[in-house]
Amino acid sequence: MDSVDLEVLKASAGWVEQGHRGLLVTVVKTWGSSPRPEGAMLALRDDGLVVGSVSGGCIEDDLIERVRCHGIEQAYPSTLTYGMTAEEAHHFGLPCGGTMQLVLEPLSQASGIAQLCRVVESGQLVTRTLDLASGVARLALASSATPAEVIFDGTQLVTCHGPRYRMLVIGAGQLSRYLCQIALGLDYQVTVCDPRDDYTAAWAIPGVRMVRTMPDDAVLEMKLDPRCAVLALTHDPKLDDLALLEALKTPAFYVGALGSRRNNAARRERLKLFDLAEAELARLHGPVGIYIGSRTPAEIAVSILAEVTAAKNGVLLPERLAITEAKTARERVSAASHIRDSGYVAECGV
Repeated sequence: MDSVDLEVLKASAGWVEQGHRGLLVTVVKTWGSSPRPEGAMLALRDDGLVVGSVSGGCIEDDLIERVRCHGIEQAYPSTLTYGMTAEEAHHFGLPCGGTMQLVLEPLSQASGIAQLCRVVESGQLVTRTLDLASGVARLALASSATPAEVIFDGTQLVTCHGPRYRMLVIGAGQLSRYLCQIALGLDYQVTVCDPRDDYTAAWAIPGVRMVRTMPDDAVLEMKLDPRCAVLALTHDPKLDDLALLEALKTPAFYVGALGSRRNNAARRERLKLFDLAEAELARLHGPVGIYIGSRTPAEIAVSILAEVTAAKNGVLLPERLAITEAKTARERVSAASHIRDSGYVAECGV
């Protein structure tokens, strides 16, 4: 869950406690292009106050107008669809052909929002199942494997909520400074690990946690889950390899290392000497990042985070797609070799 969604839930819980009437609005289905993904939420109070977003603004304006004109009279959740026609889609600012279905849930004690906030803030992954017929919601702890964030069958809405995505960066160099600042903007909870005093003495980026332990200890301490990414950026094998040896054994959705193609090939040979399975080693992104013609540390940071974002969103980039679609081990090796030879790697890795 990102901080915007948590803000929506906290506002909803507060309104219930204060005795306000309110609606929790959730995007449950989209067709074609849509400005916000399934699972996006907003909270709408009886006086028109809005927290969160489900569109670029026009749908919010329509919902506010509905509440101001008619109040919040519904006792049970209902559905509302925008963009059924091209004219309506244009009127509400949806992209051409876009259609969006919402669930409008009147907030009450039965919503269980306050308890949901407490569970999420404790760092646990949880599912919330809303019964549209009764308006009652129930919570259940989810498994470590991230389930689908939204399941809607017309009678029940199941949403998945959890802690913010986390990122562990090994190394407090110049590249890490740019990368961490952008990662904060992407709503990651960022930790930098660097035991070297020369690098950490002048580190001062608000919102970034700094630890000075050895990298393998930092990986173990964080208890990485499927909402975590690890980036080894020191160029020092003694530090980067320690982090990678532990990180590749975890369910982290992304593990990457800075370095040239030659250095990363040598790194893979070193890692083979330890107790890493082939499948674990294959998860390593190295050289880290995608090719966008970048040269400066700031541009390289964009390249790296573009690849991390693709992995987070389940998007296979061309080089990974070629390897995945190869039918045999020999074909996969050939595809990987072709990609390395063709130069389709991050600028920082050439």
